[in-house]
Amino acid sequence: MIPELDLARLRSRDAEEMRRLAHSMRDIGFLVVSNTGLDAARVQAVLEGYRQFFALPQSEKQAINMARTGSNRGWGASGSEQVDPEANPDYKQVFDCGHELPEDHPMRVRGLSVYAPNQWPDSLPEFRALVQGYYQQAGVVAMDLLRAMAHALGRDAHSFDDAFDPPMALLRGNYYPSRPDWAGDKDFGIAAHTDYGCLTLLATDGTPGLEVQMPDGAWRAVSSGPGRFVVNFGEMFEMWSGGQIKATPHRVVGGPQERLSIPLFFNPSYDTNVAAPDSGQVILAGDHLSKRFNETYLHLAEAAEQRAS
Repeated sequence: MIPELDLARLRSRDAEEMRRLAHSMRDIGFLVVSNTGLDAARVQAVLEGYRQFFALPQSEKQAINMARTGSNRGWGASGSEQVDPEANPDYKQVFDCGHELPEDHPMRVRGLSVYAPNQWPDSLPEFRALVQGYYQQAGVVAMDLLRAMAHALGRDAHSFDDAFDPPMALLRGNYYPSRPDWAGDKDFGIAAHTDYGCLTLLATDGTPGLEVQMPDGAWRAVSSGPGRFVVNFGEMFEMWSGGQIKATPHRVVGGPQERLSIPLFFNPSYDTNVAAPDSGQVILAGDHLSKRFNETYLHLAEAAEQRAS
């Protein structure tokens, strides 16, 4: 059973809600959260913005194709990612944007791809402000969840704050078309995987599709309409917490209806050491994330192969 939690109660450190959060972190890796301050109308408006973007002519999306860059900023065509090397490339379109830094910011000067400039469509002038506004609001929700998680781990509630300044936070719009007749056992909207980073805050249009692998190995559908959010934890957090937080496999097989979702992948600053506590290791968050991106985005994987040859 995937718990449903109330963020207002987590913010107030309600004992029972905190107990349920700790259970979700340790044993399941997924939860659904409501009462976040981001209401259904706001999320519906952002979903509609992404719907308009994905409906643009192919030529307009190609103009901001991330495959032309050395980063994951802009539009990604169907088949541009492959999260499971044993499956076919994922059958979905995406639009990625991230934290925008001033040109003279040290992280930007270093040329780090995880802080690359965003790309925006020229023909949708309101899309940028709509998405960036949501990005900021969703980041506040994610930070509040992190503070509750820190408390549940027995730490100071603000112990993660400095690590997320500036965050490697990626906001994505996913467009899953209806599953085609030709799809086989190796074809997915997105194949089974664990998220790479720390915390994912997912808004959806309410269309079913997401499946979570439960502790007994069974796949269970989980859905939430606008105003309720699916939250899960990634590989980086499992490692960083010394296994106190669980990263859980999930997938989207696809169905008869098209589906939109908006995940915010909320990750710490590039130079944060996310190695297990007391391990004596140094694993930079940015190195971990860049490695996993290079394995997943096909244009980045090809570039990495060329550099290695």
